[in-house]
Amino acid sequence: MTVQPLAGQLALVTGASRGIGAATAIALGAAGAHVVLTARTAKGLEEVEETIFAAGGSATIAPLDLAESDSIARLATAIGERWTALDVLVLNAAMLGSLAAVPAIDPKELAQVLTLNVSAQAAMIAAFDPMLKQSQAARVIGVTSSVGRDARAYWGAYGASKAAFETLLLAYGDEVAQISRIRTMILDPGATRTKMRARAYPGEDPASVKDPQVVADRIVALAVTGFEDGHRERVG
Repeated sequence: MTVQPLAGQLALVTGASRGIGAATAIALGAAGAHVVLTARTAKGLEEVEETIFAAGGSATIAPLDLAESDSIARLATAIGERWTALDVLVLNAAMLGSLAAVPAIDPKELAQVLTLNVSAQAAMIAAFDPMLKQSQAARVIGVTSSVGRDARAYWGAYGASKAAFETLLLAYGDEVAQISRIRTMILDPGATRTKMRARAYPGEDPASVKDPQVVADRIVALAVTGFEDGHRERVG
């Protein structure tokens, strides 16, 4: 009989239609969690949902744009009407934007990057804080990038957004660590075979970097074993 360490638990994964988010959702489903899948692309979510179902798992899709006004509040309301607690929250959705020198950054695009990568993340935390506090051991895992800590030429906009996201999530963890069982962490997947990676490194051989499944397996392991609040980790 297959061991399902997350049986009976609820997980939510953003950016779950492809790449790391899709692989993580499938792995969480295989571990027994009921997985709520969110992303803008309904077709991609349906494919991930079918994969989870085919493996004997359960999932619910919620196609939406996290950057749209009130979309997150509506999502939290819908989920809260069906479940009491949220046990695993994987904040994976992000926008790369254009790689450009800082003086050449387009202000409108920068606003879009900051809206999804920072403001929407704050809204997710605020909306699901009540459900996370109902969990016996809530784990919030934020997917980041090394450029959020180590500045790199032409990555200023994306790196700034990830630095802000990390600070936001870990500050939240510090705020609730003594009054709840919520624990937060930052996970840097490292070089991984995703569409975002291909866009950033168009000349790179995809086979030279690891499959998203490697990152997904680590996220699930962390969700199962738990971690100290404020934990940081790089995969590979």
